[in-house]
Amino acid sequence: MHAAQTCNLARLLSHTARLWPQRTALIHGDALTPTRWTWAQIDARVDALVAGLRALGLKKGDRILLQSRNNLAMFESGWAAFRMGCVWVPTNFRLAPGEVAYLGASSGAVAMLVEPLFAGHAEAVRAASPALQQVVWIGDAPAGELSYEGLIAQHRGAAPAEAVVAHDDPLWFFYTSGTTGKPKAAVLTHGQMAFVVTNHLADLIPGTTEQDVSIALAPLSHGAGIHALLNVARGAATVLLPSEKMDPALVWLLIERHRVSNLFTVPTIVKLLVEHPAVDQHDHSSLRFMVYAGAPMYRADQRLALQKLGPVLVQYFGLGEVTGCITVLPAHMHSAIDADPNAHVGACGLPRTGMEVAVLDEQMNPRAVGEIGEICVRGPAVFAGYHDNPEATARALRGGWFHTGDLGTLDARGLLSITGRESDMYISGGSNVYPREAEEVLLTHPGVAEVAVLGVPDRQWGEVGVAVVVRRVGGDAHADADAVSAEALLAFLDGRLARYRWPRRIFFWDALPKSGYGKITKNEVRALLFDRGEVQRVNAD
Repeated sequence: MHAAQTCNLARLLSHTARLWPQRTALIHGDALTPTRWTWAQIDARVDALVAGLRALGLKKGDRILLQSRNNLAMFESGWAAFRMGCVWVPTNFRLAPGEVAYLGASSGAVAMLVEPLFAGHAEAVRAASPALQQVVWIGDAPAGELSYEGLIAQHRGAAPAEAVVAHDDPLWFFYTSGTTGKPKAAVLTHGQMAFVVTNHLADLIPGTTEQDVSIALAPLSHGAGIHALLNVARGAATVLLPSEKMDPALVWLLIERHRVSNLFTVPTIVKLLVEHPAVDQHDHSSLRFMVYAGAPMYRADQRLALQKLGPVLVQYFGLGEVTGCITVLPAHMHSAIDADPNAHVGACGLPRTGMEVAVLDEQMNPRAVGEIGEICVRGPAVFAGYHDNPEATARALRGGWFHTGDLGTLDARGLLSITGRESDMYISGGSNVYPREAEEVLLTHPGVAEVAVLGVPDRQWGEVGVAVVVRRVGGDAHADADAVSAEALLAFLDGRLARYRWPRRIFFWDALPKSGYGKITKNEVRALLFDRGEVQRVNAD
């Protein structure tokens, strides 16, 4: 018996282009006079790009590395790779040349699409990647080198040529940032992603049509790129920011101007948006779904967002390996009122449609209701494994489950709550401490804007907690910087959190380090604490 072939994911674009050829697909450029492209134009350009890359010798299964900010080529190149049966390997454009060189070499990329701004990255990839055959420049190409637009112009009008694919054929190497070691390429496949797109449409932005508009606030290389697939599938236009700078005032202007109805982002960006005065200066009544993921949202931030925006928040929990498809907390399961039974404070939702979530102990047995264990998941959204890394794949998929490395609990109804990463938990005096519990309480203090709590070595207790706090300046008189001291915050914890969970020391910084996707990076916080001498390393002797 032979397995049936599967639909090439690029069909999402070709179907939409056939149905809505003259509707706007993409909006990018100056906020007042942006450039617009229709679905027919995008589809034809993708066909031309496919023909051009094939003329250069690329074939099914080849990997195409992309180093670019959000722009037309970033939006198109994934569809071209999918249509060819190739593997799209987008990078986070903020990575250093050496980091991108590793991605190029480890993926075995045979072609690289790159903006001239990143010429140093291209040079590093060329030096590190023996498989690399072609570099195509997005923008002005150096003398004698290939131009992205030139390639499209040369092959304009090319007939569609879609590769036949199987369910498990890879289409995207989704590099995970991992807390230890080098990034790993999670292999996403055509069959898996067909399920993920369908599931996201059902669970995250139900009822989306060609009348809707989305705005991309993060690089399309990762979660925002997955979200863009959904809008393409339904014919909803995507707005790209004019630059990589996150300007909340501009975001609210664009939401008003283009009647944006859905967006994907991370909790820190939600916080930035709703705390900015522009939220009250622009009409955002068109917004139906503000999807947030990547990290749990602190209750204080969630409450403010609901008060400012109404019932539009949708939370999902997931990792790149499961393409976000683990749990969902839809809009009707949010409330700004803690006592409301729909508030579900601290929960990250119910298992996604067609997915199974379990909280397991170290022997792979289910934990009792309310008991902490590792969050594991199985179902059609789970990836095919890590590229060229069977050991990591075996660890991640042991026992037939994908192991997230996150710790959490399930309640009697099946709602999941995350207590933290396994790597975040520290043991102080024999007690397990989960930093998120202290972070949640500290963020309800009016003078605290951001906080990271983590365990550091201690000779007496093994480990103790320290908190790094960014003060909130201005506004409420109680929030003035001078009013927020270590003593005041410890007093604030009294009666709200068991003492063994308190951080022993509190430091005040002007800002916390964040990843390219807006998440606080605790590894960098820990390193800075040591580098600054605020925390001392403890030797084994």
